[in-house]
Amino acid sequence: MLSFAEIRAREFSRLDAQKHVYLDYTGSALYAESQIRAHHELLRTGLFGNPHSESAPSQASTEIIERARDRVLLHFDVDRTTHDVIFTANTSAAIKLVAESYPFSSRNACVLTVDNHNSMNGIREYAMRAGAAVHYLPLDDELRLRDFDLPAGGGLFGFPAQSNFSGVQHPLSLVTEAQQCGFDVMLDVAAYVPSHALSLRECPADFVALSFYKMFGYPTGVGALIARRDSLAKLHRPWFAGGTVLFASVTPPTHLLRPDHEGWEDGTPNFLAIAALEPGFDFLDSIGMPRITDHVRHLTTLLLESLHPAAQIYGPLTVDRRGGTIGFNIPGIPYWEVEAAAREQNISLRGGCFCNPGAALSALGLDPHAIAHHLTTLGPTFTPARLATTLGQPVGAVRVSVGVANGEGEVGSPDSTFFRVCPGWRSPRC
Repeated sequence: MLSFAEIRAREFSRLDAQKHVYLDYTGSALYAESQIRAHHELLRTGLFGNPHSESAPSQASTEIIERARDRVLLHFDVDRTTHDVIFTANTSAAIKLVAESYPFSSRNACVLTVDNHNSMNGIREYAMRAGAAVHYLPLDDELRLRDFDLPAGGGLFGFPAQSNFSGVQHPLSLVTEAQQCGFDVMLDVAAYVPSHALSLRECPADFVALSFYKMFGYPTGVGALIARRDSLAKLHRPWFAGGTVLFASVTPPTHLLRPDHEGWEDGTPNFLAIAALEPGFDFLDSIGMPRITDHVRHLTTLLLESLHPAAQIYGPLTVDRRGGTIGFNIPGIPYWEVEAAAREQNISLRGGCFCNPGAALSALGLDPHAIAHHLTTLGPTFTPARLATTLGQPVGAVRVSVGVANGEGEVGSPDSTFFRVCPGWRSPRC
């Protein structure tokens, strides 16, 4: 079994060749060289056509897609008897499929956590249009969900398995708790599954959204909605497209959707990119998800110990119920200055609110009414710097996140590569 240092040397040698430190795994994983070689060899030797035809190349594409569908289900510990996989462009597209098709009404509410990516926050627009009530569940000082009661009546409950802002891992037990209260559950696992195994047999979420580039870097442009078959039957598609219908008539205007995933995958699937999924899963399996979890947990512990107490860390100060994502600020230094300094040092990290305004608002202690007022006033002239100047306080954070290719030498101590991004950073200014 290869060590993580050996895996880095074999699969990610480009990092050392370019003297680059990559700490943005929540943005995207890095692809392994073996993935690219395997995919390239498949394309070099194969003939693949549009899967909506009956030719031999088309049938080869269909076989690739269906094999990938089964591989996804296997990775998440279920199969076609209970679940279906709908390939989408990304996590956002998977969530939108549910949002636009869910039977929201005055009796079916939309409940979201304050900690959610904007792709989940967008569900509320469909809910409000249908006359459904929208509720947000608040966070505590560690950016965890507080004790709460779900509203009566049921509807759709959406939350992330892991925060893309703070790394907080919200309890998966919320899935069954919400279902017992009459809710269907939309679970965003995009930030969780790159470094954690997830059994959908044990966690029976109705709808699960993910992007594969978050898991293994390649291919981009392919995500999935994994849905329980009985839950998928509750949805009602508001339109149809090429490939989704058994028939469609112009006059009279009638159509019949295909059953299961075929009625949800609009147009021609990204069949050549889907062909890259198996090498991606092969790479993860060659290491083992438990080993990846332990590796990320170890590096996160080192980061937290080195950052605290000089940096303001948002969320837990330990790895208890948190993943390999850390949001923080260096007192007196705007996040964009840290981000700029990182670029100069060939270090990849992220600055901002990370498309998660609720978690940012909670972490930074911002007044939501003041934020709303100033955002309206700034309008199209908005920039984070202008908003920060208006409020007189930070409006974003620095985010670092680790994965398979990272090592202790990058994050293990205040003398490691990452902490050299801002020489003397422990003082009020760089």
